This record gives sequence, C-alpha cells and structure tokens, in this order.
Amino acid sequence: MEVLLVSFFIVNSIEFILAGYDKYLAVKHKHRIPENTLFTIAFFGGSIGLLLAMLLFRHKTSKSSFIIKFGIILLVQIVLAYLILTDKI
Repeated sequence: MEVLLVSFFIVNSIEFILAGYDKYLAVKHKHRIPENTLFTIAFFGGSIGLLLAMLLFRHKTSKSSFIIKFGIILLVQIVLAYLILTDKI
C-alpha cells in the first residue's frame, strides 16, 4: 500500500510540475507541452496534480475543450475507483 501511495504522489507531482511548466511556456510564447501528454499522465493517476495546477496557475481553465476532456478522465477514474472498491471488477 505504501508503494502505491508513493507512486501516486510521484505521478501527481510530475503532472503538477509539467502543467506549471506548460503555463510558464505559454506566458513566454515558447513551444508547449502537448495536451495529450498532460491527459495521459492525468489518466494514469496524475489527475489531482493537474487539477491543482489548473487552479493554482489558472492554466487551461478557459479552454472548454480541455476541461471537457479532463472531466471525462475524472469521470472514468471515479467510476473505476467505485467499481474496484465495491469489488465489481
């Protein structure tokens, strides 16, 4: 269980840093981190890190297509967590 928590913390930290760095690149008008990279890391456990970065850095909060895709990822994760916790998977 400790390994799972440590890996969860690491993935969310990486996602948070990447989203913050992407915001920095956006402000500097530099080449950005692809959205699919952010979505992939979020899907594999980094959704809390991305959500915190979005709120803290005000990053991608006005881009509705990003928010919809991120919302779908969150919904899938919630459903999977529910199914796993209730032993339906």
